[in-house]
Amino acid sequence: MNHPLKTEYYSYYGSPLGEILLTSDGESLTGLSFIDDDLLKKKLCSEDIVVIRDTILWLDQYFNGTIPVFTPKLKAEGSTFRERVWQILLTIPYGQTMTYKQIAEIIAKERNMKKMSAQAIGNAVGHNPIGLIIPCHRVIGSDGSLVGYAAGLERKKKLLELEKTMSDRHR
Repeated sequence: MNHPLKTEYYSYYGSPLGEILLTSDGESLTGLSFIDDDLLKKKLCSEDIVVIRDTILWLDQYFNGTIPVFTPKLKAEGSTFRERVWQILLTIPYGQTMTYKQIAEIIAKERNMKKMSAQAIGNAVGHNPIGLIIPCHRVIGSDGSLVGYAAGLERKKKLLELEKTMSDRHR
Protein backbone atom coordinates (compact mmCIF):
# COMPACT_ATOMS: atom_id res chain seq x y z
CA MET A 1 0.00 0.00 0.00
CA ASN A 2 1.29 3.45 -0.88
CA HIS A 3 1.48 5.95 1.93
CA PRO A 4 1.50 9.64 1.06
CA LEU A 5 4.65 11.41 2.12
CA LYS A 6 4.08 13.31 5.31
CA THR A 7 5.63 16.76 5.24
CA GLU A 8 6.94 18.14 8.47
CA TYR A 9 8.11 21.67 9.07
CA TYR A 10 10.58 22.67 11.74
CA SER A 11 11.53 25.87 13.44
CA TYR A 12 13.42 26.87 16.54
CA TYR A 13 12.65 29.32 19.27
CA GLY A 14 15.36 30.65 21.56
CA SER A 15 13.63 30.92 24.94
CA PRO A 16 15.15 32.13 28.21
CA LEU A 17 15.11 28.49 29.34
CA GLY A 18 16.78 26.98 26.28
CA GLU A 19 16.12 26.27 22.64
CA ILE A 20 12.66 24.96 21.71
CA LEU A 21 11.95 22.84 18.63
CA LEU A 22 8.59 23.52 16.92
CA THR A 23 7.14 21.02 14.44
CA SER A 24 4.10 21.37 12.18
CA ASP A 25 2.30 19.44 9.49
CA GLY A 26 1.78 22.76 7.69
CA GLU A 27 -1.62 23.41 9.27
CA SER A 28 -1.31 22.54 12.95
CA LEU A 29 1.40 22.53 15.57
CA THR A 30 2.36 18.89 16.10
CA GLY A 31 5.25 19.25 18.52
CA LEU A 32 6.91 21.70 20.91
CA SER A 33 9.78 20.58 23.08
CA PHE A 34 12.91 21.87 24.72
CA ILE A 35 16.02 20.46 23.07
CA ASP A 36 19.40 20.17 24.70
CA ASP A 37 21.02 17.69 22.32
CA ASP A 38 22.91 19.48 19.56
CA LEU A 39 22.50 16.42 17.33
CA LEU A 40 18.73 16.99 17.31
CA LYS A 41 19.04 20.57 16.10
CA LYS A 42 18.22 20.23 12.42
CA LYS A 43 18.59 23.60 10.82
CA LEU A 44 15.43 23.29 8.75
CA CYS A 45 13.55 26.52 9.23
CA SER A 46 9.90 26.85 8.24
CA GLU A 47 8.91 30.18 9.75
CA ASP A 48 6.79 31.00 6.69
CA ILE A 49 4.18 28.46 7.87
CA VAL A 50 1.27 30.31 9.56
CA VAL A 51 1.05 28.00 12.57
CA ILE A 52 4.81 28.33 13.17
CA ARG A 53 4.51 32.13 13.10
CA ASP A 54 1.51 31.91 15.45
CA THR A 55 3.45 29.66 17.82
CA ILE A 56 6.45 32.01 17.81
CA LEU A 57 4.09 34.89 18.64
CA TRP A 58 2.56 32.78 21.45
CA LEU A 59 6.03 32.00 22.83
CA ASP A 60 7.12 35.64 22.56
CA GLN A 61 4.08 36.71 24.57
CA TYR A 62 4.52 33.90 27.09
CA PHE A 63 8.21 34.51 27.77
CA ASN A 64 7.74 38.30 27.82
CA GLY A 65 5.34 37.96 30.74
CA THR A 66 2.04 38.28 28.89
CA ILE A 67 -0.61 35.59 29.09
CA PRO A 68 -1.31 34.66 25.44
CA VAL A 69 -4.96 35.23 24.54
CA PHE A 70 -4.97 32.66 21.74
CA THR A 71 -3.80 29.12 21.16
CA PRO A 72 -2.14 28.09 17.91
CA LYS A 73 -3.91 25.32 16.01
CA LEU A 74 -2.79 22.10 17.71
CA LYS A 75 -2.70 18.49 16.60
CA ALA A 76 -1.47 16.22 19.37
CA GLU A 77 -1.91 12.63 18.30
CA GLY A 78 -2.02 9.74 20.71
CA SER A 79 -4.36 7.13 22.12
CA THR A 80 -7.87 8.20 23.08
CA PHE A 81 -6.77 8.07 26.73
CA ARG A 82 -3.70 10.25 26.19
CA GLU A 83 -5.65 12.75 24.12
CA ARG A 84 -8.26 13.04 26.89
CA VAL A 85 -5.52 13.68 29.47
CA TRP A 86 -4.03 16.37 27.22
CA GLN A 87 -7.48 18.00 26.90
CA ILE A 88 -7.66 18.19 30.68
CA LEU A 89 -4.19 19.77 30.79
CA LEU A 90 -5.46 22.55 28.51
CA THR A 91 -8.02 23.48 31.18
CA ILE A 92 -5.42 24.21 33.89
CA PRO A 93 -5.25 28.02 34.20
CA TYR A 94 -2.01 30.02 34.24
CA GLY A 95 -0.41 30.21 37.64
CA GLN A 96 -2.34 27.18 38.87
CA THR A 97 -1.56 23.50 39.10
CA MET A 98 -3.40 20.21 39.18
CA THR A 99 -2.21 16.92 40.63
CA TYR A 100 -1.90 13.63 38.80
CA LYS A 101 -4.44 12.30 41.31
CA GLN A 102 -6.97 15.04 40.46
CA ILE A 103 -6.70 14.21 36.76
CA ALA A 104 -7.07 10.51 37.58
CA GLU A 105 -10.25 11.28 39.54
CA ILE A 106 -11.72 13.23 36.60
CA ILE A 107 -11.07 10.38 34.18
CA ALA A 108 -12.29 7.73 36.62
CA LYS A 109 -15.55 9.66 37.05
CA GLU A 110 -15.97 10.06 33.27
CA ARG A 111 -15.46 6.30 32.80
CA ASN A 112 -17.65 5.30 35.77
CA MET A 113 -14.67 3.71 37.48
CA LYS A 114 -13.94 3.70 41.20
CA LYS A 115 -10.30 4.55 40.65
CA MET A 116 -7.80 5.43 37.94
CA SER A 117 -4.06 5.04 38.30
CA ALA A 118 -2.19 8.30 38.81
CA GLN A 119 0.77 6.46 37.25
CA ALA A 120 -1.25 5.99 34.02
CA ILE A 121 -1.96 9.71 34.08
CA GLY A 122 1.75 10.40 34.56
CA ASN A 123 2.55 8.24 31.55
CA ALA A 124 0.08 10.17 29.38
CA VAL A 125 1.32 13.53 30.67
CA GLY A 126 4.89 12.43 29.94
CA HIS A 127 4.05 11.69 26.32
CA ASN A 128 2.59 15.15 25.65
CA PRO A 129 4.07 16.15 22.26
CA ILE A 130 3.29 19.88 22.60
CA GLY A 131 4.81 21.01 25.88
CA LEU A 132 4.18 24.49 27.29
CA ILE A 133 1.05 25.11 25.20
CA ILE A 134 -0.46 21.84 26.45
CA PRO A 135 0.78 22.65 29.95
CA CYS A 136 2.15 19.40 31.36
CA HIS A 137 4.45 21.52 33.54
CA ARG A 138 1.37 22.48 35.60
CA VAL A 139 0.88 18.92 36.86
CA ILE A 140 2.40 18.21 40.26
CA GLY A 141 2.47 15.46 42.87
CA SER A 142 -0.31 15.14 45.45
CA ASP A 143 2.04 16.46 48.11
CA GLY A 144 2.75 19.59 46.05
CA SER A 145 6.13 18.35 44.86
CA LEU A 146 7.46 19.05 41.40
CA VAL A 147 7.79 15.66 39.75
CA GLY A 148 8.09 14.33 36.25
CA TYR A 149 8.98 16.87 33.61
CA ALA A 150 10.79 15.71 30.47
CA ALA A 151 12.54 19.07 30.06
CA GLY A 152 13.87 18.93 33.62
CA LEU A 153 12.52 19.89 37.01
CA GLU A 154 14.51 23.16 37.10
CA ARG A 155 12.70 24.32 33.94
CA LYS A 156 9.37 23.20 35.39
CA LYS A 157 10.04 25.26 38.50
CA LYS A 158 10.97 28.34 36.45
CA LEU A 159 7.89 27.99 34.21
CA LEU A 160 5.59 27.79 37.24
CA GLU A 161 7.31 30.80 38.81
CA LEU A 162 6.92 32.78 35.57
CA GLU A 163 3.22 31.89 35.36
CA LYS A 164 2.59 32.76 38.99
CA THR A 165 4.14 36.18 38.37
CA MET A 166 2.01 36.64 35.23
CA SER A 167 -1.17 35.59 37.01
CA ASP A 168 -0.50 37.89 39.95
CA ARG A 169 -0.03 40.85 37.57
CA HIS A 170 -3.28 40.13 35.71
CA ARG A 171 -5.52 39.94 38.79
